[in-house]
Amino acid sequence: MSSINIEQPLISVILPTYNHAKFIGKAIESVINQTHENLELIIIDNYSEDDTEKIILTYKDARIIYLKFRNNGVIAASRNHGIKKAKGKFSAFLDSDDWWSLNKLQICIDHINDNTDCVYHDMRIIREKSGLFQSKIIKSRQLKSPVLIDLLVNGNTIGTSSVVIRKRLLDQIGGFNESPDLIAAEDYNAWLRIAQVTDGFCHIPKCLGFYMMHDQGISRKDTSNPARCASASFVHLLSDKQRRSLESDLKYTKGRHAFLSQNYSIARENLLFSARYGKSIIKLKSLWMLINSLR
Repeated sequence: MSSINIEQPLISVILPTYNHAKFIGKAIESVINQTHENLELIIIDNYSEDDTEKIILTYKDARIIYLKFRNNGVIAASRNHGIKKAKGKFSAFLDSDDWWSLNKLQICIDHINDNTDCVYHDMRIIREKSGLFQSKIIKSRQLKSPVLIDLLVNGNTIGTSSVVIRKRLLDQIGGFNESPDLIAAEDYNAWLRIAQVTDGFCHIPKCLGFYMMHDQGISRKDTSNPARCASASFVHLLSDKQRRSLESDLKYTKGRHAFLSQNYSIARENLLFSARYGKSIIKLKSLWMLINSLR
């Protein structure tokens, strides 16, 4: 590695992991090979029982900080442990089954200015198992002011592994909420609380990261209840129409998960609401599932 340009701002990359030996090498290499070299990679290992530690220790980069931390199944606790140890002015997050393009940090830091506190970008889904469609881009959107209302009414558009944010904001909100009720939506809750402090969110319309979809991934779980908990403290800020929009999104998420799990009675119970009150695309998808649940 060439000498580090210390004129670049220090970015602390926080990477929690547990039993991801087959993925973590790709994640680590995507960080230590960044064109923006002034970084520290803080790996928080929840006492993995596979070869995770062995693989991590093969990397001799002095910028890697390897920590063991028992999170009791709450990944927010691991992220908060990393935030407390972080020395950078900026923090970035990377899940151990995700990875970045090598210019990700440089592009993100170039978009941060006096009016921008948090940047995020599109991600590409990569499926571990072979199938008809091997990859798909998750397109985020530019949040509109007031960002808090946009996030509530239109849903979370920010992938955690895409974020670069000023650390002082994470400190200001006290990090991620570690309640077990928020597992799978603790990031959404954090963005909502940050949006109470700043509207300086910037979407970079480029695919700068990759999200691995596999059997152990959170995407296969029903996230409607955690999302409801994540937004509960802010619902009073919404109009009746906005509340119905939020509720329709939550019921659609629950109904879709039930439909895919072939639990058609629960699917219909929730999709009837989203078909009535949801946005146009939600209505169409809900109606399609309602019809097919009756066959």
